[in-house]
Amino acid sequence: MLHIIKERLHQKYRTLDYPRVQPGLPARYPGRPEILAVSCGDCHACADACPTGAIRLLSPDAPGPGGADSGPALDMGRCLFCGACARACPQGGIRFTGDHHLATFCREDLILTRVPRPLTPPRRSGRLFARSLKLRQVSAGGCNACEADINVLGTLVYDLGKFGIDMVASPRHADGLAVTGPVSRNMREGLLATFGATPQPRLVVAVGSCAISGGLFRDNEECGNGLEELLPVDVFVPGCPPHPWSILDGLLRARTDTASWTA
Repeated sequence: MLHIIKERLHQKYRTLDYPRVQPGLPARYPGRPEILAVSCGDCHACADACPTGAIRLLSPDAPGPGGADSGPALDMGRCLFCGACARACPQGGIRFTGDHHLATFCREDLILTRVPRPLTPPRRSGRLFARSLKLRQVSAGGCNACEADINVLGTLVYDLGKFGIDMVASPRHADGLAVTGPVSRNMREGLLATFGATPQPRLVVAVGSCAISGGLFRDNEECGNGLEELLPVDVFVPGCPPHPWSILDGLLRARTDTASWTA
C-alpha cells in the first residue's frame, strides 16, 4: 500500500482540466480540414487521391453548400483523415489544422467548402442531460478502433465520469446510444432492438466515418451507408477513428447544445 501511495504522489495529477484547458495533441494528429481559396482550374488531384470519395469539385454553374461556387467540397463524414488530398493538391488548397472540435448536430454541416457558414442547431435540446448522461455503446460491425477510443475515455486522463457521462451495460438504463461501425447486416436487427429498448427521450451519437457514412464499406451489400438510414442521429463525430478528445467534445455538445466552430 505504501508503494502505491508513493507512486501516486510521484505521478501527481494526470486528469486534464478540459474544456477549460485545451489538450496538447501530437503533431501527426491531422485534425479538422480546411479548404483554402486557391485556383483549382481543371485539377482533380485531391478528388482522385481520396480513397472514399469524400471530395467533390464544385463548379461555378452549380453553387455548392454555404454559397461556395467553386473548388473542392470535403465531406468529413466520409473522410478518413489520411491526408492524401492535402499531399496531392499542387496548390496547397487543403490543409489539416490539428483542431479536434469536429462534432456537428447536422449531417450537412460535415461538408466543408472554402466559404465558412454557421452550424445548424440541434434538432432537440440536450439540456435535459446536462447533469447526467448515460449511454449504451453499440459496436455495429466496427473494426474496434472507434470502440477503443470510446473506452479510453474512462481512463484518468479523460475522466469521462467527472462530466456526469457514463457508459452503461443496458439500454434500459441509458439516455441514448453511441454507435460505431458501418451497421453490418448481422447487427442491424440488434441495433434496432437496442434503440427500441432505450427509453425516450433518447440521443443517438454516430461515432466515426463508418457510422456516419459507411466509411470504407460504403455501398457494400453487407453494410448500410450510415446510421441515418436507420435511426435519427443527434450528434455526428467524424474520424477514422475520432480522437478521444473529439468524441468527448461531441458528447459535451450533446448536453449543452453548443458548437464552437463554423462549417
